[in-house]
Amino acid sequence: MKRSIKSLTGFILKETDGELGKVEEYYFDDQTWNIRYLIVKTGNWFSQKKVLISPTAIQKTDWEHKEFVTNLSKSQVKNSPDIDTEKPVSRQHEQQLSSYYQWDEYWQDDAHGGAIFGMMPDELYDEDESREEQPETPPQSISNYDQHLWSTSKVLGYKIHATNGEVGAVIDYIIDDVTWKIEFLVVSTGKWMNKRNILLETKWAKEVNWDNSVVIAGITTESIEGSPEYNESEGVNEAYEKKLYDYYVRVTES
Repeated sequence: MKRSIKSLTGFILKETDGELGKVEEYYFDDQTWNIRYLIVKTGNWFSQKKVLISPTAIQKTDWEHKEFVTNLSKSQVKNSPDIDTEKPVSRQHEQQLSSYYQWDEYWQDDAHGGAIFGMMPDELYDEDESREEQPETPPQSISNYDQHLWSTSKVLGYKIHATNGEVGAVIDYIIDDVTWKIEFLVVSTGKWMNKRNILLETKWAKEVNWDNSVVIAGITTESIEGSPEYNESEGVNEAYEKKLYDYYVRVTES
């Protein structure tokens, strides 16, 4: 099912015997648009510290009571690596978390199996030659910070920079609650009486630009503005989703 990030903010993170904290925001990867971490503010039992929790730790979701039930304990969270959530998350920090909680290192999958989809055909066939010509990059030369992790609250308000101008701003996100992938950006377009909200499929979002506070989209302003209007109170139901996908198929073919 498709759900908005706004509706998932404030969910309670629970263990089997009690409450761990409240979800304040999420970190997503702007290459795959997958949610990588929940930013959770712990309760009074741990001085209201903010911690990063992987969605893989969630065992089940109680949608009615807005609760994520995990396989973690308070002692695990209390003794987890100390990471300042107000600063960029480094790969070293992620490795520490994965090692401590025994989570899979998702970036290993991205670097191997997932990378093939971004290659050109000649790159695939000449893989051995390219390895001989280009020595392996030593670990110490890799950037300390993962430039592709973004806070969902930080990107709110970013302008959409289309191929022929700016159009609207990000006001929310729509995710698949099974895969934890952001499928759409909720974009507010127009002004005053003509203001309307639409959904922009993330496959059109080519880059999140921190310096200019924009999301760069490989689609025209007219195509974005022409998307079926999104009604937050109705959400993304089956009928609306079909209408939306039919629209983007026409845009792709035109």
